[in-house]
Amino acid sequence: MTADNEKPELTEEELNARHAEKMRKKKAARDKIMATKTIEKGLLIVHTGKGKGKSTAGFGMVFRSLGHGHKVGVVQFVKGRIETGERMALNRFSDLVTIKRMGEGFTWETQDRQRDIDAAEQAWEAAKEMILSGDYRLILCDELNIVLRYDYIDIADVVDFLKNEKPDDVHVVITGRNAKDELIEIADLVTDMTQVKHPFRSGVKPQEGIEF
Repeated sequence: MTADNEKPELTEEELNARHAEKMRKKKAARDKIMATKTIEKGLLIVHTGKGKGKSTAGFGMVFRSLGHGHKVGVVQFVKGRIETGERMALNRFSDLVTIKRMGEGFTWETQDRQRDIDAAEQAWEAAKEMILSGDYRLILCDELNIVLRYDYIDIADVVDFLKNEKPDDVHVVITGRNAKDELIEIADLVTDMTQVKHPFRSGVKPQEGIEF
């Protein structure tokens, strides 16, 4: 017995039937949208923002590509000589992945601006060579945004190359905080990672398997 202004409770069978109908309509709408998406192209992808996970997301795409048997190139612009978990894991796929770790650490570690510029320029040349080679489906330019932020490489040159010379079938993923507006403008996919909490602020040091 229910009050006049109360709706009767639905049975489990009725709830399941209502849910199935709702999902049927959602799938139909989704299928209709997906049918309009017909373009396949190499994407320019930017992971930026102050939150943790930019390189992690980039390497996630690397492993996803490897799972499909695609060849992948990785150029690390800033990371120093510390051994990282992703590098050790990727060494097991040496037939499909090429890694060039060309940075010497963050600028406050080298304390040598010209040395940083030289390393950044060499890394960018290596990245361009990979992108143009025809050997790779995806190239990860890890921390490229950092060297662009410090103007170690001319952003205009980077944008011109990515707009006009990048092959149409190659994906390029760029990571690092403070992505330049010019790069965001030409990108196909941009994710800005927001920091909500970070253990570093509570005195927790970088840990193996989490930060490296």
